[in-house]
Amino acid sequence: MENFQGQLYIGTEERFNVNVRNEGKYNVTIHWHGVKQPRNPWSDGPNYVTQCPIKPGANFTYEIILSDEEGTLWWHAHSDWSRATVHGPLIILPEQGKGYPFPQPQNEVPIVLASWFKGDVMEIIETALQNGGEPNQSDAFTINGQPGDLYDCSTEGTFKMVVDYGKTYLLRIINAIMNEEMFFMVANHSLTVVGTDGAYIKPINTSYIMITPGQTMDVLITADQSPSYYYMASRAYAVVGAYDNTTTTAIVQYNGNYTPPSTPPLPNLPNYTDTDAAANFTVRLRSLANEDYPVDVPQTVDTHMYITISMNTLPCVNNSCDGPDGSRLASSLNNISFVEPSIDVLQAYYKGINGVYDTDFPNEPPYYFNFTGDDLPDTLLTPERGTKVKVLDYNSNVEIVFQGTNVMNAAENHPMHLHGYSFYVVGNGTGNFDNSTDPTRYNLVDPPEVNTVGVPKNGWVAIRFRADNPGVWFMHCHLERHASWGMDTVLIVKNGTTSSTSMLEPPSYLNPC
Repeated sequence: MENFQGQLYIGTEERFNVNVRNEGKYNVTIHWHGVKQPRNPWSDGPNYVTQCPIKPGANFTYEIILSDEEGTLWWHAHSDWSRATVHGPLIILPEQGKGYPFPQPQNEVPIVLASWFKGDVMEIIETALQNGGEPNQSDAFTINGQPGDLYDCSTEGTFKMVVDYGKTYLLRIINAIMNEEMFFMVANHSLTVVGTDGAYIKPINTSYIMITPGQTMDVLITADQSPSYYYMASRAYAVVGAYDNTTTTAIVQYNGNYTPPSTPPLPNLPNYTDTDAAANFTVRLRSLANEDYPVDVPQTVDTHMYITISMNTLPCVNNSCDGPDGSRLASSLNNISFVEPSIDVLQAYYKGINGVYDTDFPNEPPYYFNFTGDDLPDTLLTPERGTKVKVLDYNSNVEIVFQGTNVMNAAENHPMHLHGYSFYVVGNGTGNFDNSTDPTRYNLVDPPEVNTVGVPKNGWVAIRFRADNPGVWFMHCHLERHASWGMDTVLIVKNGTTSSTSMLEPPSYLNPC
């Protein structure tokens, strides 16, 4: 295995503990991204949702419980912006004696895409939240910790993946970037995507992928070109506003006797704003849905939710903030901008503490309009603020349609992530969701099973899942600035009727707030 600091390789259906000791200067928590943690929200990680943070000098022991995950996942800090530097791969291997549903690769290589900031990332977001404006952009992207040859600072340290001609390798790609979806390619080489978010898919042959923050992809690459050096490269897919427009590179280096090129060939990545390239790739994802890897897509629905995703502003005294027209930037789901409570929602739910959250997160937006229209009225700018959650019955079938909006003329792709679950992406489209016609086009046979899905710019995505994991589970946009501005909510799944369908007891020690 190629080494990446902090990577964990474990088998399926394992249970293990990780003690996290905070030796830094900021509060921290750790989330095991894509691990369902059956009945165990106590170790899920998001601060003030399922736990109070681990303060400097303190520690907390997480119990990680696996179920049916297999493939590439990851772990990361889930406290403000600390995940920019606190993250790593979490690889779930097949059970002993069982191979992959594709030919065994020669080697496996984690490829972690991340953001690099010259400043203190915690200070960057704290300053932005105080002033109400956009946080500073990252100064570079990295592949396995190195920006690559196209920046001035790191040619000597550029990551190199050494390959043998004719052999096939498994890239375990993780997008740990803070605020940008990414295109990724390898010059002159084809890619075969075989998994995403800890589940296998029908193989997709492609020249590029588009991967959102939070997503993982398992990708095969065969070293079938003339022995030489070739760049792998990644840059942003960003359709609105300011973004990091730099390109990170690493090198695929063939073994053999040859003269390395002075400049390796660079792949022709899609343009930053190429929505067609993003959509054409994403729509191809399909579950294996066979006897060895079955799917269980809910065919009926008990709870329907229609959730609008919007950028917003909040007023400031004397128009003194750094947002548009002196306002404060915000974001929302169904016009509710999430407010982080002073103690975690899970503790309040378990102990019956009143006044921490409200259970009236709405099933639909407060008013309907042409969500994806141009130049929408200013009356739509200001959301309601609150700590509002949605309560679901145990084992109910849930459908959520995420609807992108063009409020503030700020429509973009939003990677929505649900903790505690993988869900089936049964439909997507552009424009406004039509409840009478769009469901007739749902894929209920082999939809991809993921934990993070990109809601397309001025479009919609429909997901389904069975609420069979009791607990308190965060749902949020994985663009970090949007999550900081309130594009979040919490799903509380009630206990079933037996102890085996109810939340586990809390651990003996919980960090104080």
